[in-house]
Amino acid sequence: MEIPRIMIAAGSSGSGKTTITCGLLQALKNRGLNAASFKCGPDYIDPLFHKTIFKTPSKNLDTFFTDPGTVRYLMAETAVYADIAVIEGVMGYYDGAGIKTYAASSYELADITDTPVVFIVNAHGMGLSVIPYIKGFLEYKSGSGIKAVILNGVSGMVYKELKPLIEELGVTAAGYLPDMPEYQFESRHLGLVMPGGVLDIKDKINGLALRAEEYIDIDKILSIAKSAPCMEVPPLEIMPACNSGSVCIGVAMDEAFCFYYEDNLQLLEKLGARLVYFSPLYDKELPEGIHGCIFGGGYPELYLDILSSNTTMLNSVKKALTDKKMPYIAECGGFLYLHESMEDIKKHHSYKLAGVIPASASYKGKLQHFGYITLSPAGHLNGRSGYKMAEGLKAHEFHYYGSTDNGKSFIARKPFRSTEWNCIHQQGQGFAGFPHLYFYSNPDFAREFVEKCSAYSFLCSDS
Repeated sequence: MEIPRIMIAAGSSGSGKTTITCGLLQALKNRGLNAASFKCGPDYIDPLFHKTIFKTPSKNLDTFFTDPGTVRYLMAETAVYADIAVIEGVMGYYDGAGIKTYAASSYELADITDTPVVFIVNAHGMGLSVIPYIKGFLEYKSGSGIKAVILNGVSGMVYKELKPLIEELGVTAAGYLPDMPEYQFESRHLGLVMPGGVLDIKDKINGLALRAEEYIDIDKILSIAKSAPCMEVPPLEIMPACNSGSVCIGVAMDEAFCFYYEDNLQLLEKLGARLVYFSPLYDKELPEGIHGCIFGGGYPELYLDILSSNTTMLNSVKKALTDKKMPYIAECGGFLYLHESMEDIKKHHSYKLAGVIPASASYKGKLQHFGYITLSPAGHLNGRSGYKMAEGLKAHEFHYYGSTDNGKSFIARKPFRSTEWNCIHQQGQGFAGFPHLYFYSNPDFAREFVEKCSAYSFLCSDS
């Protein structure tokens, strides 16, 4: 497929990738171009930010979660109707799933998808040292993929003097951005602040687009994107697990529960499920006629008073999941919502919640587990009922809260390390824990979930 595409990458976090990506996306939109945006890695918030603010398709691409062919398929599926695909990199360009590997890095994704790279350099406080810094990234891998450089945090005078020196390295100098503290985005303990929490967001984004047009050579970036070679996209056939629309799955979606991989939800639909969205914050009960439900991650800790006071929803959830044995998946924040109780961040108060998981949760003040993991059933569960197709399911953990019972049904193992720990409550039809699951890493797990929901629908019809 011919997909004009570009990656915005950098040497480290905090270099300005998000700022420049947002400015570029709005500038492209202002030019009447239809952009599809992607985030390298497991981050939920940046794709949600792009989707909400720019009204553009935005998904994750992750070379740890899926094989190269699936990565290209998922990219092409989203970008097929776009004029250009823009990928925002993660961390430093060569930083991967372990300290000594570039596996799952921005570099690996750019290499797998043959995507030209625009390299952002936070050059604030630097002069000539910018040149060996860029040179090192260009030469670390002979096929670095870096085609252009943008300097961030410099004046026009400094950029004018450095531009010819940068181009002597064999890359295009595609512009700069001066220091613009008024256009910085705030962060929260899980990453970029949610779009609804940024004051005057539209004004900020439009201002960024104007600065991008003024200081960055967007025409040159478009030319580089169009130079990307055709991408080989293998077919990926997903056979339905049920009659289309016969299985209805409720998905918790509001300010407290909004961390979902878009491809996870679309895979459930490809398998034949119909998704119905509901709010644990504002709705009184689970939707009628659902045969399973998913509680994703998010920020339940910010809404504990509302969640706890919505007793009709809490009772509805417990009755469906505990008494009626409705199939469910709960991840991180959704897992915490199913606890008996959860303390607020300041530990001033403990709030009663759904009570499906016989445990309590509290804020620990530091990351409990962080990074990629692969799940495998604990030995004592082999051959027993539950989710038999979850072997090798890949996921990501990132949480500051802890539970008095993380679950013991599965073992989480970190790649490139010997670290492992127990996780996941697997209670027959339920699958709940801190890991954020990526269904395309093992589509059979998603199929099994839909099949459990389908079996539950027959039980409902019989009763």
